[in-house]
Amino acid sequence: MNQELRKDAEQIIDVAIASVQPDAAVRRALSNLVFSEHVYIVAIGKAGWQMANAAVSYLQENGIKYEKGIVITKYHHVMGQLPRIHCVEAGHPVPDENSFKGTQEVLSMVKDLTEEDMVLFLVSGGGSALFEKPRISKKELSDITEQLLASGADIVEMNTIRKRLSEVKGGRFALACMPAMVEAVVLSDIVGDPMDMIASGPAYPDASTCEDAGKIAKKYKLRLSAAAEKCLADETPKELHNVHTQIIGSVRQLCKAAYKACKELGYEPRILAEDVTAEAREVGWNLAQLCLREHDDAGKKKMALIAGGETVVHLRGKGKGGRNQELAFSAMKVIAGQKDIAIFSVGSDGTDGPTDAAGGYVDGDSYEALKNAGLSYEKILQDNDCYHGLQAIDGLVMTGPTGTNVNDFWVALIG
Repeated sequence: MNQELRKDAEQIIDVAIASVQPDAAVRRALSNLVFSEHVYIVAIGKAGWQMANAAVSYLQENGIKYEKGIVITKYHHVMGQLPRIHCVEAGHPVPDENSFKGTQEVLSMVKDLTEEDMVLFLVSGGGSALFEKPRISKKELSDITEQLLASGADIVEMNTIRKRLSEVKGGRFALACMPAMVEAVVLSDIVGDPMDMIASGPAYPDASTCEDAGKIAKKYKLRLSAAAEKCLADETPKELHNVHTQIIGSVRQLCKAAYKACKELGYEPRILAEDVTAEAREVGWNLAQLCLREHDDAGKKKMALIAGGETVVHLRGKGKGGRNQELAFSAMKVIAGQKDIAIFSVGSDGTDGPTDAAGGYVDGDSYEALKNAGLSYEKILQDNDCYHGLQAIDGLVMTGPTGTNVNDFWVALIG
């Protein structure tokens, strides 16, 4: 392993993720608001606790009272108790019983609010699984979610389906809060920042249609009960008059921060794209091919190629991994033997797929190291088992939960 490139990679990752922590952004958003006398806090998503913590600190420092609140976030993402806030940890990417219980608790809290009340709604990626009250059986909801995850459906397609199977998605949560005003502060984890898709848009008019949902169900041959098919044909709210929304962070900031970090380390950085949604292994392979071409032209220059977005994985095997691990692993064979090239891909939330890794790192020595460990590159890809492949060669990127969630970024370093 090229220790110099690995060290640079770790520094770039730390700087980029630190730049998209929600604390300062939440405070800026709250400074734009006029608060009512009775404020209720609801925070959902992987960054839910971090956003709620920032909001509580801001309100306390400015002498603004809030009645109570609820946080629903992923397991191991609560970093401490917050005053008058009940924190719930729940399932992701598939909702579980805690998701349902926490959501029902939220709905009970907002049930009898009046025009004089305000709901401060803090939203981040992962909310689609964490904030859920299904309109079909819980068992079927989990099954449909698993089908979508395995199919390679992108996040917009997944959320178009999930909205129609839920009592809180697709603008229905805002309806439940009426006549209270909902002030939504949103950390975007979807390319292009479509507000009706982030966390499946619980408090935003839905731009997708029943026709869209039907096409997606047909495209991926989803197994649906009659009850689920009926839900897909039930249109979501297209107008909401009790919501104001602010977006406070996105993958663009992540790529810009990586650019700055690369430049400070002496690389000549270039952002290739901030809206990639392709197959993870294809992105990794193409990025590696581009590296080889740039390497031949670079001479003695240090270069960095940066991109961001959210790739997809088609599950073909039963291994362990995530889209960032598969992207990096896929690049490994192409750059084999290149002593001064490294590629890494990282999820800003610190948890790539159903694993404890944030992503993966490979360089010119990785392919040989994998063979020396007695492992087959092709078999690992076939089994979608990149976690164990990268683990064997010290290629996992481990950050732990980061408290933010604004898509993924990947960087190629040409040293």
